[in-house]
Amino acid sequence: MEAKTVDPREHVNETPTDDLRDVMNGFGGMLGFMTLIFFGMVIIKFIMS
Repeated sequence: MEAKTVDPREHVNETPTDDLRDVMNGFGGMLGFMTLIFFGMVIIKFIMS
């Protein structure tokens, strides 16, 4: 079996300047999602009690 290797330095579809923006968008999106879940659970707790 022959394996085809690709040089990982050959990024044809992305630029390295977008890495920080991608990390910040991911962090912000996850923070917002978890904040919504948190407040949803707090509202459910108050409705149940």
